[in-house]
Amino acid sequence: MDPRVSPSTSHGEFGPAKAATCPVCREGSAAVFMTLAQRRYWRCPRCLATFLDPDQHPCRSTEREEYDRHQNRVDDPHYQAFLKPALEAVRRRVAAGSRVLDYGCGPGPALGRMLTDADYAVALYDPLYRADAGVLQPGYDAITCTEVAKHFHHPAREFQRLTALLRPGGWLIVMTRFQTDDARFAGWHYRRDPTHVVFYRPETFRHLGRRLGWQVCCTPPHLVEIQRI
Repeated sequence: MDPRVSPSTSHGEFGPAKAATCPVCREGSAAVFMTLAQRRYWRCPRCLATFLDPDQHPCRSTEREEYDRHQNRVDDPHYQAFLKPALEAVRRRVAAGSRVLDYGCGPGPALGRMLTDADYAVALYDPLYRADAGVLQPGYDAITCTEVAKHFHHPAREFQRLTALLRPGGWLIVMTRFQTDDARFAGWHYRRDPTHVVFYRPETFRHLGRRLGWQVCCTPPHLVEIQRI
């Protein structure tokens, strides 16, 4: 299925759908992509992001309840193995001793521990669990953003912030599962989490790169290595 074509124009209980500005690139006039269980999803024709109707975003308390159910322990070897691609990307791109920000570290900052153990100078930030605005200062050599971008209610603003926090030549390492198969979107486990509100394709990050001054390398199924130029 062409990702630019909406398979559904169902109005459901929302009334007639109106074109929405894409929250990822702020360029496209998005169209309704699909309505599932009273949740309306939009597709941007420019960057190809798919996103939940902003009127249906979960509140912070709902997000916190959902995150607290996750069992992402710092010392869990399976969780560490899952995060290893991000660690290896940092090690490929910047030298030990470099300043790294783990953005959206969650209650159990396993990647932060792994980076510290690899001799990086690590700062931690999370809007719910470690909301220390003092660490949000420019000059980082690398920023990790693992399984966080799918939660962004205002992704364009978040990516502009992250870009500004990097030094020129610095690296943003993103992990988020790429949405590539429209035919499987309805049953996709990644979509069904109520806190997942935006879904990206490799083309989405390449489009953002042209706007924000990035060089972008996407490695399926979920790794993006972005250099600020």
